[in-house]
Amino acid sequence: MTVRGLCTFLLLVALASANCLAWAMEPELRVFAWPTSLTLTDRERQIWTSALRDSKFSALLHASAGTSCEASEPPEPLATPNPLLNNAEPSTRVSVSFIIGTDGRVHSPLILESAGPTEDRTILDTVRSWRYRPGMCNGAATETEGKIEFSNR
Repeated sequence: MTVRGLCTFLLLVALASANCLAWAMEPELRVFAWPTSLTLTDRERQIWTSALRDSKFSALLHASAGTSCEASEPPEPLATPNPLLNNAEPSTRVSVSFIIGTDGRVHSPLILESAGPTEDRTILDTVRSWRYRPGMCNGAATETEGKIEFSNR
């Protein structure tokens, strides 16, 4: 075998090894484990019980804008799934404030009324994934402040 052929062979072996190594190092999948104390009926009830929501929106006007909205439209929800709360009690209430940007994404979510660190984290992650058609002010997309309250029945 020539030196050139040997180098080509070693290069192919190295590339194949790197490809196999990259394939084996896939990111871990998160697996949710239900508390073992819950029965199957309790788990189904938690999944199928949706949280109640009460949304309120108000336009954020910048001080430098100097114009007022003569024709305004509130944001329109496109994808707003409910958060799944694991250990929430029936009287749990969580309030969240956030900004809907001109791109329709949720920015700066902030917990106003807490239900505990685990539930708050779940709710913040869910709210960050929401998408809206942005609010309009005089025909132009504008940032809008939103407030939402989640509660279990």
